[in-house]
Amino acid sequence: MDPYPRRPARCSAEGEALLAALDVHRRAARARVDRRYRVGWSSLALAVLVGVRLVQGDPVAGPPQPAPAAAVRPAPSATAPAGAEPLTVARPVRVQVPSVRVDAPLLDVGYDPQGQIEAPVPTRPDTAGWFSEGPTPGERGTAVITGHVDTRTGPAVFYSLGLLRPGETVEVPRADGRTAVFTVDGVETLKREGFPAERVYGDTGRAELRLITCGGSYAGESGYDANVVVFAHLTGER
Repeated sequence: MDPYPRRPARCSAEGEALLAALDVHRRAARARVDRRYRVGWSSLALAVLVGVRLVQGDPVAGPPQPAPAAAVRPAPSATAPAGAEPLTVARPVRVQVPSVRVDAPLLDVGYDPQGQIEAPVPTRPDTAGWFSEGPTPGERGTAVITGHVDTRTGPAVFYSLGLLRPGETVEVPRADGRTAVFTVDGVETLKREGFPAERVYGDTGRAELRLITCGGSYAGESGYDANVVVFAHLTGER
C-alpha cells in the first residue's frame, strides 16, 4: 500500500491543463528515474488533471462516457493473467485506437520545476502525452498516456475515449520499429473524490497501459468531476 497521501483527481476549468504529482519522495519525484527501475507505480500516486470543457456545446451531454458494462471485470491485480512477454525499452511515438479513430503523435511529458507532471501542450489538442518518467508502453509496469478531452475550440484527441469497449485494441508504435498492441480490459469513469491511484497506476506484474482524460460531469469553475480511464494490457506486437 502506498503510504503517501493522495490528492483527488480533478480537472481544471482553465485552458492550462496540468497533471499534478503528489509530493512523493520529494526531490526524487522530480528526478528522472533510471529506466532499469521503472517497473510500476508502487511508490508513486498521481492526481490527474487533463482538459477543459468546451465553451460552446451541449452542457448536459458533454463527451461520450463509458457504459457501466465496460468497467474492468475483474479489477487489475497481482493475480491478473500474464499477458504477452514485455518488450524492451523504446520511446513511444504515436498512440492509435482504431475503433474510436484516434491516431495521434506523442509528446514526452515529465515533471516541471515545481514537481508537478506536465500535460500535453493545450495549444495542440490533436496530440497526446506519454509520461516519460514511467515505463515505456510495452515494458513491464504501467505506462501512462494522457490527452485532452476538449479545449475552448472544440473536441480534442481523447474526446471519444469513453466509447471504447473491452476487447478492443490500442496500438503504440515505438521508436524501435515495433508496435506494442494492447487489449482493453475495461473503461471507467472514476470520480476525483477517492480516486483509486493504487488501482490505476499500480504494478500488476505485467506490461499495462492507461489512457486518461477528463470525464464525468462538468462542474463549472471546478471543471470536470472525474476522469475517464482506459485499462489495457499488452497482448502482442507487430
